[in-house]
Amino acid sequence: MHSLVQPSHAAPNLLLCSLPPAERDCLFPYLQPVTFLPGEVVFEPGQRIDYCYFPTSSVVSLLYTMQNGSTAEMGLVGNEGVLGIAIFLGGESTCSRAQVAVAGDALRLPAKLLQKEFAHDGQLRHLLLRYTQAHLTQVSQTAACNSLHSVEQRLCRWLLMCHDRKNRSDLLMTQEFIANMIGGRRESVTVAAGHLQDAGLIHYCRGRISILNRNGLESNVCECYRLVEDEVDRLFGRKRETLVQTRLDSFRRSRLSGAVS
Repeated sequence: MHSLVQPSHAAPNLLLCSLPPAERDCLFPYLQPVTFLPGEVVFEPGQRIDYCYFPTSSVVSLLYTMQNGSTAEMGLVGNEGVLGIAIFLGGESTCSRAQVAVAGDALRLPAKLLQKEFAHDGQLRHLLLRYTQAHLTQVSQTAACNSLHSVEQRLCRWLLMCHDRKNRSDLLMTQEFIANMIGGRRESVTVAAGHLQDAGLIHYCRGRISILNRNGLESNVCECYRLVEDEVDRLFGRKRETLVQTRLDSFRRSRLSGAVS
């Protein structure tokens, strides 16, 4: 069944927005809007992937689960890319679980159609390969970060990456969920979040984290955050000043909404 997706709906996704109009228009009749709930599992390890997803306001975490049940995040996918790169890389499944970290919307595309379009030597193919490079950079840097940097630095990195992809200052998630994402203990995350809150950088209450001072988070984060985001900027020509303005607009809207309520 064809969806009612319009060009404006694709704008929040950097990969779709980077396509030439002609190629983007070819995809629109097959894109279907979906909404992800907090904690929803999109893919399980070993599960056949029938659809790829282009997040617009959601953020999805790629998790690896050990035999003892402990988990660690390998990467995040948000409005900069696509969930399901195994589809066009020749695999039908992955060894990781794709779980929604931040609820929101995405655009769904059948896997067979993505494979067909990737087989053509068009701009979509080049953009998907560029995104794969950026994603591999993120996965590699996440592994190094989880081994070498403190829980507080990793928490700053994770919050900033979610903020970049959500463009909202409020994030709904528990400390236990964050601990599973960054490969730490809940008690360690509680202490780290307390330090950030005491410094006036965030406010945490009942599963809601509000980013109060983004510049402060950037001052406390390790180099991993900037390396990963700079690679996306380089490969896609993303303008940092545009992101900053988007965040300011989002912050103003949230303040106005709070004042009205």
